Amino acid sequence: MAKTVTKSPRKPAAKPASKAAAKPAAKAAAKPAAKTVSKAAAGKATAKAKAKAKAKPAKKPTLTISMLKPSVNNMTVRVFARAAGLDHAEADAWGQTRSPEYMARNPAHLTPMIEDKGLPRGVLWESCAIMQYLSNKHGLEKFYPRAPAKRAMIDSAMFYLIGTLYPYVARATYPALGFPQYAGEVGHSDAHPDRKSEAQKAAVAAIAEPLEVFHSFFRDGKPFIGGKSPSIADIRLAATLEFLAVIDYALPKWAKEYMAAMEKKLGKAYAGPAGDVRGYIAHVRSQAQA
Repeated sequence: MAKTVTKSPRKPAAKPASKAAAKPAAKAAAKPAAKTVSKAAAGKATAKAKAKAKAKPAKKPTLTISMLKPSVNNMTVRVFARAAGLDHAEADAWGQTRSPEYMARNPAHLTPMIEDKGLPRGVLWESCAIMQYLSNKHGLEKFYPRAPAKRAMIDSAMFYLIGTLYPYVARATYPALGFPQYAGEVGHSDAHPDRKSEAQKAAVAAIAEPLEVFHSFFRDGKPFIGGKSPSIADIRLAATLEFLAVIDYALPKWAKEYMAAMEKKLGKAYAGPAGDVRGYIAHVRSQAQA
């Protein structure tokens, strides 16, 4: 009887490396190439960004202030523009206010002067008018409130300052500062030096009364004329008081504290322009003592 032979199944031939094993190798090989491509792309993007930055000219400030650094009238607007965070540029007008170019724009040849497209004649001078205009344009109620009664007090304080206090300060300090006196003033005339000295002393003595008005009436127990925060009237008053250092005027205690509070509240916005005025005063005094 024939035997039935059972053949054992043959083992399949060894399979090539599995796809799963091949994938990591492919990925590993592809990674350096991908990194190289991404770096190149990033480099191109950076180059394009730099090219665009170079191509675009720097944005011109919307507001230009022509000013004189030694002046407290100019200091007023310089402090305000900084404190209000306005985009602006300053142009030193020293020696240029009588030039044909300047007077064509500003026949009053005064500083500070702002140039702004929104103005009917393109320019505006007088520090208080400038602060009022910019506050209205940009809605800066913090410095110049819209409420009629509050605004009236700010206006009254500023007009009282420029109409009463500042003329006394000018008569008292301009001779020492080397600034020309206003026409019609004794200091501008050919009067004897003794007469000029008497007029200056009279102006110094007159300062105390309007100063007290600011303290007792306009501040009325508040830190500032504007209340808890400085107003445009406060900026104008503090700047005016800076000039009195040139004659060693004995400011009352409240006025010293008030000026210190203004500088603390406004920080660099006040300290920068004030530093220019103080530097000029220090120069004048050093020349007088030499």
